[in-house]
Amino acid sequence: MAVTLREFVAWLEEIIPPAFQEHYDNSGLQVGDPSAVIDSVLLTVDVTADVINEAGMHGCRLIISHHPLIFSPMKRLAFGSEAERCVAAAITKGIAVYSAHTSFDNLSWGVSHVLAAKVGLENTRVLAPLKGRLLKIITFVPVSHADTVRDSLFEAGAGHIGKYDRCSFNIHGEGTYRAGEGAVPWAGTAGEYHTEPEVRIEAVMPDHLAGSCIRALLAAHPYEEVAYDLIALENTYYGAGAGTIGTLAAPLTGTQLLERLRQLAGTPVIRYSGDPERTVKTVAVCGGAGASLISDAFRAGADAFITGDVKYHAFTEAPREMLVADIGHYESEKYSLEILYDLINKKFPKFALRFSGIKTNPINYF
Repeated sequence: MAVTLREFVAWLEEIIPPAFQEHYDNSGLQVGDPSAVIDSVLLTVDVTADVINEAGMHGCRLIISHHPLIFSPMKRLAFGSEAERCVAAAITKGIAVYSAHTSFDNLSWGVSHVLAAKVGLENTRVLAPLKGRLLKIITFVPVSHADTVRDSLFEAGAGHIGKYDRCSFNIHGEGTYRAGEGAVPWAGTAGEYHTEPEVRIEAVMPDHLAGSCIRALLAAHPYEEVAYDLIALENTYYGAGAGTIGTLAAPLTGTQLLERLRQLAGTPVIRYSGDPERTVKTVAVCGGAGASLISDAFRAGADAFITGDVKYHAFTEAPREMLVADIGHYESEKYSLEILYDLINKKFPKFALRFSGIKTNPINYF
């Protein structure tokens, strides 16, 4: 099954919204002609010249990476950096590059979630949920069309609260209007004052779905001029955010957990702080560089926090009562490719999917 790159990216970004990326990031399409046809994908954590050559050798027209190929603004293409050389090579070979970085990190089922599952955590939830990312949409609909409009909003993504969907609040009342010259009112007569029994419908949605919800509302609403309000909410959005916290099926000592992590990461050592003899039950994780969440993990009641790239002073300032383990940046994110593989394979079962065989982690252990 072949699709255009534009169609593939549109599908992927419905699942992994770019709006969830951090302000400093550059998730999304890095290189590629949106009209190009693709039917094969190579999955990798990082994009290197060897990975691009590998994609070309296997006929993969698209590389999906975790880390962006173009992270800092690129002012020239003069082969002066590894990123410039990779961009040039990808263009020359006709290979597109898409990167799902912090947009994927912040999904409740994304990078940290798969790491939590590998660690053996259950009953997981987002550790540091996003704030200021919710809107309330309010509209006024004739009683006869309330169900249709409500359903359209739900199908566009409104009305999700935690584990519940199709959530709304409804008030019956009366709407009034007088249609002016040239208007074609759904009910009433132009030039005459009209009263219509209406339902006020309220529903919550994440702000990145505002466009699709408004389009759905306008398409389903019978009025020529549709009245609606969008109100920004300060509520916490538990559907996305950094890190994951959960519990082990059976408690472990810190030493037992560290050994599990060593096997999981595939490294000879694990850097850690805290008492390894303490019992560990509640564990928080964050794929990538997550040391900034150490305090969040402790406040959430974690006995241990697992991440990568922990600096000396972060270890120094970490609570002594909590085990902090640094399993490596690459090692904490590599399993996220499995999620991408499953998503793409389910949607495009005839695609040629391949994990990169190139070792892109620049860090070695001796």
